[in-house]
This record gives sequence, C-alpha cells and structure tokens, in this order.
Amino acid sequence: MRGPEFVPPELRNGPFTLAAALDAGLVDDQLRSDSFRRIGPRTYTWIKAPEDHFRLLTAIATRLPPSSAFSGRAALWLAGLDIRPDRPVDVTVPTDAGVSNRAGVRFHRRELPEEEVVSRRGLKATSVPRSLSDVAHWEQLEEAVVIADMALNQRLVERSDLAGRVADRRGRWGVKRFRRVVDLVEPLAQSAMESRLRLRLVLAGLPAPQAQVALTDANGLFLGRADLYYADARLVIEYDGGNHRTRLVEDNRRQNRLLNAGYRMLRFTAADVLGNPDAVASQVRAALALAIPGFPGNRRPSAA
Repeated sequence: MRGPEFVPPELRNGPFTLAAALDAGLVDDQLRSDSFRRIGPRTYTWIKAPEDHFRLLTAIATRLPPSSAFSGRAALWLAGLDIRPDRPVDVTVPTDAGVSNRAGVRFHRRELPEEEVVSRRGLKATSVPRSLSDVAHWEQLEEAVVIADMALNQRLVERSDLAGRVADRRGRWGVKRFRRVVDLVEPLAQSAMESRLRLRLVLAGLPAPQAQVALTDANGLFLGRADLYYADARLVIEYDGGNHRTRLVEDNRRQNRLLNAGYRMLRFTAADVLGNPDAVASQVRAALALAIPGFPGNRRPSAA
C-alpha cells in the first residue's frame, strides 16, 4: 500500500469527497494522516492544495438543507468582497430547520425571508445588506466596520441601503449593533488598514477625519490626496502600507510639497495601528491641540 504522503493528482487541487478519495485509491488511514484535512462531512482537502474557496463552498452546499443560505463573510465573498469566507463558513437556516453541527460550518438559526436570499454563482446566499447586518452581530465592531467599508467602497451596496435596513428593523434583533456600524462607515476608505486607523482615532474620542481629501496649494494646484484629513488643523494623517518602500522617493517629494504649502503631517504603519493604537491617538490629539486653540479633550465613546 502506498504511504500517507501519496496524493493522487486528481485530489491535489481542492476539496474532494470521501467517495472521490476511495475511487482514487486512498483508504481511511491515509485520510486521517497529516497530509489531509477534514473540512466538512465526508469532505477533505490536501494540506498543500491551493485555496479554492468556491470549491469549498460548493462542497459544503451539497450537504445543506434547501432552506439554508450562506451568510456573513461567506455571502460577502460570493458577492465579490476580498475576504476569507471560511473562519468558519457561516450558514443561516430557518429556526425550525433540522440540522446538526458540521466541521468547518457555523449554523445560525434565524428568520430568513425570501427577499433577503439571492443566488451567487449558483449558490444561495444572504443579500449584502443582510450579510453586513449579520457580520455586525457576529464580529467585533472594528472588523464589522472594516468589512462594511470594503463593501461600500466596491459599490456592492449603498449607504442608503444600510440606513434603510436600520430603520426597517428598529427594535429587532441585532439592529443596535448594526446601527453603530453604519454610523462609523466610510465609503471612501481605500484599504482595511486605513479603516482601522480611522476607527482607532474615532473610538479614542477624536473627531472623525475626512477620508481621501484632495489637497491643493494657495494657487489651487493639486499637491496630493490625504488618506485622512482634519481641515481645521490642516493635519494630514497617512497610513504607510507595505508598498510605501517602493514609493519612497515620490512619497517624500509629495510630503515636502505638502509641508511647504502649510500642511502638517503624521504618518503611521501597521505596527503603530495594531500594536500601539493609544500612542497613535495621543499623537493626533496633541497635533490637533497645537493647531486648534481650545481644542477640547474628548471622552472615549462606547464601542458597543
């Protein structure tokens, strides 16, 4: 018998069923080895296989009740959002559905009106507004806002659609958390880390900065675009991502143009935003206090 490291070529590119593995010549002991990972009922993948989220969702869908729909991150991935859909895969089923726990799947028993279910690539999924509303309840506030920013920026949904859902569901399950997310979204955010930087400032009690603002000199000549901007203080807040190093020369020239035109600038990296957010907020607060006479101390608002 071939050892556990043998992987038939037809099983190397994504999820496969137990029946497919047996047809390819594997036995149960091989599937239980470290070479394979169980990702669902009688569904496996080779640990070195390239990720194929669609094949994973398709494999899961074959064992879901017809009344169910992918939801949360999985539904938003199917709609085109660049996020992982499988941490774990969220599936919503009606409250009276008879389903049991399954590996890699998190079931949610909730009402599932027909108008909130759509077809994406042949799979049933909750609509984008419904999916974002669910994410607001299942995820931490920051993560929910980051995902909503992405959906708005990619025009998968309009802010008015989200506000309308909040109004329509006043007093119902999850609406309070969703309203908080909708209040904090910024459709102009260009990246998840820009969203996180903005949120760290707002949740620290600072005013919400403007996003993606075109900056000009005294003659109206365009100098650059600010990630975040406080107009009263002429304070530019920049997030330096992984590609900053490759753009270093042009970024430095742009910064010099802005400083010469009377703008002030603070730059932060992922290490700052994720590792020391209190220091980020403190530096921005100090810069605002220097530029704006009588700038008030702000209390940290609730993140609930």
